[in-house]
Amino acid sequence: MNLSSVRIITADIKRLIDFYERITAASLAKYTEDFAELRTPQANLAIGSTRTLALFGNAEIAVPAANRSAIIEFRVDDVDAEFERLKTFLGDAVLQQPTTMPWGNRSLLFRDPDGNLVNFFAPVTEDAKKRFGLA
Repeated sequence: MNLSSVRIITADIKRLIDFYERITAASLAKYTEDFAELRTPQANLAIGSTRTLALFGNAEIAVPAANRSAIIEFRVDDVDAEFERLKTFLGDAVLQQPTTMPWGNRSLLFRDPDGNLVNFFAPVTEDAKKRFGLA
């Protein structure tokens, strides 16, 4: 089994597409006005409008902007450089400036426009690098 994607359901798909394109410096593939994906070698981040919920049989199965348990994580080369690049854009959305965590990752935590937690991280200790096959 392979994790293929995580999908965010939103009431404002354009705003989230623009946000994720800005923070990742990558273009999302826009398949319809209601569905887009950020494709990466490991997994994809999908963004769907609330209109897509009807295709699953019930428009009430997900509530946009209500996540309080998941963190969307991106491994980056240099957390501090990403923070410098994005700090003005992110403004008050930054919850934690670059910090080295006890498990060896350097982390930058912020919220997207719907309130979802986003973590940019980089393994910085030898043990963390080994976990990602980088040492």
